[in-house]
Amino acid sequence: MLQKKDNKKNFIALIVVALFLALVLVLDQVIKPTDKMSMLLTVLQKGSVYALAAVSMNLLNGFTGLFSLGHAGFMLVGAYTYAIFTIPAESRDTVYQYYDAAIRVSFPEVLRSGLGSFGTVLGVVLAVVLAGLVAAVFAWLIGLPVLKLKSDYLAIATLGFAEIIRAVFQWGKLGPVTNGSNLLKSFERISTFKLTVGETTIKMSTFVPVLIATVCIALIVLLVNSTYGRSFKAIRDDEIAAEAMGINLAKHKMISFVTSSFFAGVAGATMAMVLGIAQASNFKSAMTYEILLMVVLGGIGSITGSVIGSVLFVAASEWWLRGLDSGVFLGINAPGIFRNGFRLVVFSVIIMVVVLFFRKGIMGDKELPDLLKPRAKKASKKASKKEVTK
Repeated sequence: MLQKKDNKKNFIALIVVALFLALVLVLDQVIKPTDKMSMLLTVLQKGSVYALAAVSMNLLNGFTGLFSLGHAGFMLVGAYTYAIFTIPAESRDTVYQYYDAAIRVSFPEVLRSGLGSFGTVLGVVLAVVLAGLVAAVFAWLIGLPVLKLKSDYLAIATLGFAEIIRAVFQWGKLGPVTNGSNLLKSFERISTFKLTVGETTIKMSTFVPVLIATVCIALIVLLVNSTYGRSFKAIRDDEIAAEAMGINLAKHKMISFVTSSFFAGVAGATMAMVLGIAQASNFKSAMTYEILLMVVLGGIGSITGSVIGSVLFVAASEWWLRGLDSGVFLGINAPGIFRNGFRLVVFSVIIMVVVLFFRKGIMGDKELPDLLKPRAKKASKKASKKEVTK
């Protein structure tokens, strides 16, 4: 009976996700760039990127108990890998104007010549997967020495890695590959994602990043609910007890670290799609702290919480509170109070209030299917009361 109930709740959760994807596709067609609600599409695009980054960090910090602060570095690697392998040949010399580009392969361009528009899609998918794989390789290399550390020491080591990788990617000697301190541009971005059916053009600029995040988060959910996920949780709760039960600590920590970094690389590639540029200076340690804040706000150990926390964070900082910097907010014109920088003050107060009243985050350790439990209990109580009165 319990398994049937869980299957039913999971099925309902899948329907909710499918309806949400359909809604995003509709919004892509209805909302125009000049509309006031165009910021909603921006929030969905950036929110999906940060949601994937937050969930991948939660896999490591929340489910395995490894405190890592190197997420921005892995996202940087993913963004650069995607950008390098999707710049078309005609634009490469313009992008690498100060260097002779060492890599002159564009996956979408090569596959487009033989497969048409489908080749473009396949090339983008290959570039995104490669971005995750390259980030995973970096994670495996850095994980060999640092995963022997614990707690704050691991956090400091991974934070140092992120800063080192950012400096290395801006190194002039690597300019033929990374373009040095100059930005990468002119690669495949979300504005180019369109599907033509007859005379109808279906825009997919918001749907694509949301779909990528949804698929990756679904894979993380499957991993968390597998035997590996249970091993991760056992390591988080008590390493000594987990080892006594036969769990190989070094192996499972490495699996968690590499998997988390793979999805961080995919998030970085998706961010490059959304922003249209890739530059190392954008991936500072402050980005890691923001992602960690999203995880804490949503609930450490809750994938649904990470998604909700990310979307709310982006919506509040990028959209809802933006009027506080321009002097007008909620129809109130007060330039003496609402001025540049006041948005960050209000945003910080809101975060403090949420942390004070939601000690375990918005969702705690609950997931989307768990939200159906209270309603089921209330319904059963009402049914039992009716039977008693009869």
